[in-house]
Amino acid sequence: MIILLSVIFSIIAGATMSIQGVINTRLSDKIGLYEANMFVQATAFILSIIVMFILGKGSLASLLDVKKVYWLGGILGIIITITVMLGIKNLSPTVAISIILISQLLVAFLIDFFGILDSKKVAFEWTKCLGLVLMIGGILLFKFKTIK
Repeated sequence: MIILLSVIFSIIAGATMSIQGVINTRLSDKIGLYEANMFVQATAFILSIIVMFILGKGSLASLLDVKKVYWLGGILGIIITITVMLGIKNLSPTVAISIILISQLLVAFLIDFFGILDSKKVAFEWTKCLGLVLMIGGILLFKFKTIK
């Protein structure tokens, strides 16, 4: 049951990331890139505080006990939001998000393979590399126009 819920959560995350990328890009077209980023991050911050008070069971004091590298999530969030908006603006949502997915899979593979950030090491499988190559081929098919 936990595996099924995790799959469902992953599907929801992927769908909402795609929708959010397009929404953020359209917002940035109207109010500016960095202004849109500030609005997105601020609304997420406010909502996070509300959700923490309602559902939170942890302790913010425990931040002092974790590796400092794990504090970089917020910085990475800004980088993600801005670069997704720039990618979608200059490519199409399909192409930009496809490239993002390939990048995510490649980095996740390296994290698994080398056990980066305290992740459990996962053995190399050539099928994962083949999958990435096939995805890159799919992007090329999307990007290049049909020859008439």
